[in-house]
Amino acid sequence: MSRIKVAKRFSTKEVKRPKEWPAVVYFWMIGLAFASYVVFRIVLDGYPHPYHWLSGLAGGLAGIPLGWLWYRWRGDVF
Repeated sequence: MSRIKVAKRFSTKEVKRPKEWPAVVYFWMIGLAFASYVVFRIVLDGYPHPYHWLSGLAGGLAGIPLGWLWYRWRGDVF
């Protein structure tokens, strides 16, 4: 009997995808957050300042699914 040891390696056919979000999702988040902040800053000028920040947050949160839709439809921007 030989004393050669063979390491058993299981080959996986699954492609490992990166775990971070695509850049287009971040662009949509930042863009919609900034745009909604500016628009609601003009529209809600007489209201307290936290409303403007909440509108920016809502725009950023709305940018997440829109960014993912863009990624699924058109791919990443890079």
